Amino acid sequence: MKGVILDADSLGQDIDLSPITDLLDEWQVHPAIAPADTAAAIRDATVILSNKIRLDASNLSETGSPRFISVMATGTNNVDLAYTRRRGIDVSNAVAYATPSVVQHTLSLILALSNNLPAYLNDVRSGRWQASRVFCRLDHPIQEVAGKTLAIIGYGELGSGVARAAEALGLTIMISERPGAKVRQGRVSFETVLAKADYLSLHCPLTDDNRHLINSATLRQMKPGAFLINTARGGLIQSEDLIDALKTGVIAGAAIDVLDREPAEADDPLLATLPNLLLTPHNAWGAIEARRRLVLQMKENILGFLAGNPPRLVN
Repeated sequence: MKGVILDADSLGQDIDLSPITDLLDEWQVHPAIAPADTAAAIRDATVILSNKIRLDASNLSETGSPRFISVMATGTNNVDLAYTRRRGIDVSNAVAYATPSVVQHTLSLILALSNNLPAYLNDVRSGRWQASRVFCRLDHPIQEVAGKTLAIIGYGELGSGVARAAEALGLTIMISERPGAKVRQGRVSFETVLAKADYLSLHCPLTDDNRHLINSATLRQMKPGAFLINTARGGLIQSEDLIDALKTGVIAGAAIDVLDREPAEADDPLLATLPNLLLTPHNAWGAIEARRRLVLQMKENILGFLAGNPPRLVN
């Protein structure tokens, strides 16, 4: 039985894949297969592992033997689930493997914005602190998070994890209802969230209904001193509108870990060098412990498939 990993480099060069590659007779491990080469790479594979490589009728239809796909992520939008269901190909994913890593990264971004950390690091690198007349520099605004309101859009595994950790810092948590939906107990309307949040953190999946949820109209409903954090999906934000809002003071700042197109392309608006914009390369999930848990979940998925009962099925 043959397995193929289509984009092993997406897990990092420092990760041990042997818990996966010890399971089958043969493996082909590709650092990052080109879309045009996907069909050839999976042609005689029984088990396929992919993080972000697209798997659909255009390449799966050319194969004769795939029976199981294990997605090396939680999101499965790169797999045509309807097509795999018709073909009888089971699809599993990974669940909750990166929660501590994403929580940690999200709080790091909130704190970096609040402390104006990049600006002060640059003051040291540039020699401005060393040339100061007094012992410290306070050129850039610093604010405490304690007593502020953190609003969360998407209160699942990650959003709830961020909420629990943020409460320890003294933040008040506000959970957003879906726009236009009846407000459930324990949540507040989307409009109220926009108006009252000091920090607005996105943790929801991207759907047709919420694409560009954050745009010029919604940004204008936020406080001028508010910060926006996105570790979810790039398509939740209309990038040009966010850049305009940051340049004109509509909101105070933003920290972004995800873009519409990844890796970042040279013309992406969010590559703009702005003092109130922090951009990280989609690595909120990437703690070594999280990636090891991901590998072990892939092992569990494959062992379950071999036993006739794959866990974490999504189709």
